[in-house]
Amino acid sequence: ILAQAHLVLLPSTPGRIAAAPLRRFSRMRVLSIALLGLAPASVRASENALNPIRKVVNLLQQMQAKVSAEGEKEKELYEKFMCYCKHGAGDLEQSISSADTKVTQLGSDIEAASSKKAETESDLKQHQVDRDAAIKAMQEATGIREKEAAAFAKLKNEHNTNAAALDKAITALEKGMAGSFLQSYSADVLRRLANSRHDMNADDRDTVLAFLSSKDGTDYAPQSGQIVGILKELQDDMGGSFKDATDTEEAAIRSYEELMAAKKKEK
Repeated sequence: ILAQAHLVLLPSTPGRIAAAPLRRFSRMRVLSIALLGLAPASVRASENALNPIRKVVNLLQQMQAKVSAEGEKEKELYEKFMCYCKHGAGDLEQSISSADTKVTQLGSDIEAASSKKAETESDLKQHQVDRDAAIKAMQEATGIREKEAAAFAKLKNEHNTNAAALDKAITALEKGMAGSFLQSYSADVLRRLANSRHDMNADDRDTVLAFLSSKDGTDYAPQSGQIVGILKELQDDMGGSFKDATDTEEAAIRSYEELMAAKKKEK
């Protein structure tokens, strides 16, 4: 290749013979450089691999690239940090302020809840006392009502028995059958009634008792009208007393039911 290049670059005129060696050297140098540039890449790579300086240069270039990359990452992190410092401080202060407000409110809520709890416990304790009192009052009222009901039942039974005896006595006297009445159980009932009626006129009581003590009542035939009148008056008095007792019993029942309803609500 160098020989061919030399032939091509030879001068074609005689006037240039004196300067030929210098021009020939320069042209050969240029050609050599050109040919060197045309050398294969593998040859250059091989020369670089064998060149220690190139190795150092390559290593420094790699280190420079790595340091540059790390520098970019550090710069990015620094910018993020500065952004957080610039804007995060305000957010943090706002969060702290909000937390302080919540803490204050929470303290107030806890205090209110504690007060409410104490009030509730006091109310519960009082309610328990009221409930116990209501139960006791209901038990006492029930006991009294049972006694009143039993007393009225006894009074009603006695009234019915006495009223039946009076009816029989009045009917017998009005029909002139006093003798048969005096031999009956109703005569004994009427005798006990006359003795137990403290509000009965004494003379009337004596007249009735004398009639009931006779054997057949014939001795009192003329007085049968008077005795019937006394017995009817006694019958009316008994009816009035029993009506009052019935009204009292009914009122007691209503009061008891109202009391039970009120005390059940207190429970």
